[in-house]
Amino acid sequence: MFFTNSFGIYGGVAGLFDYGPPGCAVKANVLSFWRQHFVVNDDLLEVDCPCLTPEAVLRASGHVEKFTDLMVRDVKEGHCFRADHVLKDFVKDALEKDPRMPAAKRDDYTRTLASLDDFSVEELGAKIKEYGIRAPDTKNDLSDPFPFNLMFGTPIGPTGLLQGYLRPETAQGIFVNFNELLYYNGGKLPFGAAQIGQAFRNEIAPRQGLLRVREFTLAEIEFFVDPADKSHPKFASVADLEFFLYPRAEQMSLKDPVKVRLGHAVAQKVINNETLGYYIGRTYLFLTALGINKNRLRFRQHLANEMAHYAADCWDAEIECSYGWIECVGLADRSAYDLKAHSTASKSNLVASRDLPEPVVVEEFAAVPNRKEIGVAFKANQKLVLEALQELNNEEALEMQKKLESDGEAPLHICNADKTFTIKKGMVTFNKQVTKKSKEKFTPSVIEPSFGIGRIIYCLFEHCFDTRGGVDGQLNVFRFPPLVAPVKCTVFPLVQNPKLDGIARAISAKLREAGIGNKIDTTGRSIGRRYARTDEIGVPFAITVDSEDGVTVRDRDSKDQIRVPLEEVVDLIADMSAGKRSWKEVQGVYPAHVAAKASDETDE
Repeated sequence: MFFTNSFGIYGGVAGLFDYGPPGCAVKANVLSFWRQHFVVNDDLLEVDCPCLTPEAVLRASGHVEKFTDLMVRDVKEGHCFRADHVLKDFVKDALEKDPRMPAAKRDDYTRTLASLDDFSVEELGAKIKEYGIRAPDTKNDLSDPFPFNLMFGTPIGPTGLLQGYLRPETAQGIFVNFNELLYYNGGKLPFGAAQIGQAFRNEIAPRQGLLRVREFTLAEIEFFVDPADKSHPKFASVADLEFFLYPRAEQMSLKDPVKVRLGHAVAQKVINNETLGYYIGRTYLFLTALGINKNRLRFRQHLANEMAHYAADCWDAEIECSYGWIECVGLADRSAYDLKAHSTASKSNLVASRDLPEPVVVEEFAAVPNRKEIGVAFKANQKLVLEALQELNNEEALEMQKKLESDGEAPLHICNADKTFTIKKGMVTFNKQVTKKSKEKFTPSVIEPSFGIGRIIYCLFEHCFDTRGGVDGQLNVFRFPPLVAPVKCTVFPLVQNPKLDGIARAISAKLREAGIGNKIDTTGRSIGRRYARTDEIGVPFAITVDSEDGVTVRDRDSKDQIRVPLEEVVDLIADMSAGKRSWKEVQGVYPAHVAAKASDETDE
């Protein structure tokens, strides 16, 4: 029960899964290590924002209009499918099943697969009709593709007047709190903010287990930097790492990924800047420490047609599993798009400041409201209007002044109240102030690493799963690193004996006091069978109590055993579980326990 379909006794719901006891433990360990590896290591500012988000926020971010997939519908049964998946599955299936396909047709199918992300609604529909693709199950005709917004909408409050959505990502909560976070950080850049939480996407056709679901856990970082300086003070700590990169040039020329030193890739501008490179390197260290096979991990650069127009550079950490190469982490330099979008929509200045080399003289326009006229005109809304006028920036004040002079009135939109008021001539005047400034304001850029925790965990399950022989056939083993193993240790009395049972229970209690999850089994079954049962859920270490002054400690992967004094075993397991000491290191300290060679399903 690492994970299971949600609501199974009612037939389940596609794209929803429950984590069982070992799955919960693995997930908690992954998130704990993520927090240690990123939040603690980089002194990030962690926040926890609501899942329920007002429409104004997601309209400003572009999600209301653009967070869509193209869908087709079975015209008779009404079943819905993602249009690009229907086309991709048809083409891949045809290529695999017909090795004698004519070259011209094969080339056409291959070009279609390569161009899927570029197709417009019309082009996608035309291809589906050209290939005669029908509904996968019923073979009925399919409708033309049409956009489907992936967000779950819900009214906020009993009136239903305030529209909201379940957030599709956690990033927006960080962006709208930028000013408070900057203040908390003493007004200094660079700094990063992080959030772990649930996100929701109403997937058209969820599939592939935990890889494409409707509710999932994200762990995201927004690292704010000066656009003029995207260096990172700790880049040298990762510069010498070597791993597989799949740059744009290699993809376009159909070459394989290349193993590159990270410092070289940044120096050659294959990766746009040091901060983006730093988080690519830290992500590599995070994933491999969890147990992801470094030879089945690559960082793929987005092609030009995948990149948003505002992005400076984007990479995906892709992990190979039985479903192919799966994007598990997105790492993007999003420039200043997000803060500018929320600044414009909310009329709030989400900016930082930098020192100028020399002071400069600047002209600024400030709105001076006529409180009496505004009070008469707007009554209960006068406070909103006054505050909005006083918060106008230089460009907005100039624009309003021109509008009042030409038309005699100007609109004043207050985003956070979703109201627009008409300001008339005489309600406000504008003062020009000449000041000398030693600082200048700017909108920071943001580097965003976004981790799909469920996808990482699923790939981790596959990478750590193994088998080995036993007397009754194949035995399953999860080779989790101690860092993420759901249970760190088992405690077994060798035989049923009141004294040995008491020692085992005392060891188990001390392990729990030290924060080490463990299982105790005093049933008296063969020790080999007990080892095999715990290997199956990935327990890395086993303590066998076979005397009153010492114990045998067994390593899951090698099945080697050592003798450890009773008073040292809890500290030893704690150190190995935390990664402070490896099994090879402790083998050099403690004597080996020599046992008769046997399978895991017999006494060892």
